[in-house]
Amino acid sequence: MKLSFLGAARQVTGSMYLLELEDDYRILIDCGSDMERPKATSQSGADEPAPMSPHMGFFPFEASSINVVLLTHAHVDHSGNLPNLYREGYEGQIICTEPTFALTNVLLKDAASLNQKRINELNVSRKQKVKARQAKMQQDLFLDKQVRETMENVVPIAFNRRFRLTEGVDVTFIPAGHLLGAAHIVINVMENGERKSICFSGDIGRKNYPLLVDPAPVPAVDYLVCESTYGNRLHENHMSPEDALADIIQRTCIDIPGRLIIPSFSVGRTQALLYTLNRLYTERNFPPIRVFSDSPMAFESSKIYLQHIRMLNKEAREFYEDNETLFDFQNFQFLESSKASKAVSNYGEPCIIISSSGMVQGGRVEYHVAENISNPYSTILIIGYCAEGTLGWRLLNGQQTLSIKGKDHQVLANIEKVDVFSGHGDRDDLLHFVGAQSPETLKNIFLVHGEYESMEAFKATLAEEGYPQVVIPKKGQRFEL
Repeated sequence: MKLSFLGAARQVTGSMYLLELEDDYRILIDCGSDMERPKATSQSGADEPAPMSPHMGFFPFEASSINVVLLTHAHVDHSGNLPNLYREGYEGQIICTEPTFALTNVLLKDAASLNQKRINELNVSRKQKVKARQAKMQQDLFLDKQVRETMENVVPIAFNRRFRLTEGVDVTFIPAGHLLGAAHIVINVMENGERKSICFSGDIGRKNYPLLVDPAPVPAVDYLVCESTYGNRLHENHMSPEDALADIIQRTCIDIPGRLIIPSFSVGRTQALLYTLNRLYTERNFPPIRVFSDSPMAFESSKIYLQHIRMLNKEAREFYEDNETLFDFQNFQFLESSKASKAVSNYGEPCIIISSSGMVQGGRVEYHVAENISNPYSTILIIGYCAEGTLGWRLLNGQQTLSIKGKDHQVLANIEKVDVFSGHGDRDDLLHFVGAQSPETLKNIFLVHGEYESMEAFKATLAEEGYPQVVIPKKGQRFEL
C-alpha cells in the first residue's frame, strides 16, 4: 500500500492523507482546510513540496476515485474541505464518531454562512479584473447545499469497535481526548497474505482536561502518523484549570472592579471554560460575577456536549449528576443577537466576556477587544495558540497600538496568557503516545501537523528515546508501506 501526505506536512493545518491499497481501494484520512500562507523554501528544503501527479481540480487527485473518508475529529483544519470533496465528485461515505458528526455539522454550516457573506461582498464590485478573481474565488467556496450533501453521507460509529471497510480492511476509532468525539484511527489491512497496520493520531489531547476523557493507548502498529504541534515544548502552566482561572478572576474582577475578556474558540475551548467557571461558582463560592458567552456556535456546540454526557470524563459526569447542568450557572448568559453582543459594552459592573475567535481574528471578539483595549481596568486573557500576524499574536508580542477594523487603538488593557485550556498534548504527552509502540517492531513514524522546527526537535527527542525510524514528509510526498 502507498501513503501520500497531502496536507499538514511541515505545517499545522490542512490535515489530509491518502492511503492507496494494492487493489486500488483508496482511503482518505481527514480533509481539512489549509489556513496557512505558503512559505518560502529554506536552504534545507524544509518547505519544498514534492509534486504528485497533476490534476486540475481543487484536490491533487480525482475526487471520484476515493472510496471512503475517515475523519479524526470536527475541527475545520481536519474537516473543512469535505463539502468541496463532494462538489468535485466524491460519492462515498464519511466514517467518524457520533459527536464528530454533530460538531462537524455545526462548524461546516458556520463556514458556509461566512462563505455566503464573502460572495455577497464580492458581488458588489463592478470592476472587470476583480470580477475574474471573484469568479475563481467563488469556485472554491462551498455553501449550505454542499454542507447538507456532505452530512447526509456521514456514517457514525462507536469507539473501540472494529468496523469493516471492505474485504481485508477494518478500522477502529480510539478516544484521543482533544475534543469531544476526537479519535486516533487504526487501520488494519490484509494484502498478499501479509497483515499491515497503521495509526493516524489525529490531534492528541492531554490528561485531566476539563470534560474530556484522557487519550487512550493505541495497540501495536507497523506505521504511526503522529501530530507534533507541541513537539518542541512543554505546557507552561502547571496549575489546574480551576486554580489558574480562579487566580485570574480574583485579580481582574474581584480585587479591582475590572472586566475580563477571553477570546476563545467556540467548539471545545468555550465548553471547557464554561464548565470550569461553573465549578468555581458552585464549589468555591466565588462572587456571582456576570459571565457572557458571545458566540451562537458555542451555544450550539454546548448542546451537543450535553447530548453526549456519557462520552465525557467521570468527573464531568458526576458533576452533571449532582448539579443537573454543565454550563448554566448563576449570572450566566448566552448572547444570541449581535445587538445583545454590542449592548454588553454598556454593562457597568465587573464581568467576564467569552467570545470567538481564540486568535482575536474575525468574529464578535474583535468588537469586545476594541471596546476594552484602551481601558486599564480591563484584562484580555489569551488561552491558546495565536498564529503569527493575528491580533492575538500582536497582543502577546507587546504591540502598543492595534488597528481593528480600520481604527487605531492604544493598548492600555492588561494582557495575560495561560495554556491550561490548550487541547493539545505537549512534548511529554506526545512521547507517552509514541511510547506505547515498540521501537523494535514499529517500522516508521511520520511526523505531521506541526511547524517544521517542532517536528525536527521532536524527531531528535524520539531518536534519544530509541526511535530512529522517524520521517518528516513533504507535502505531496508518497511512501510505499
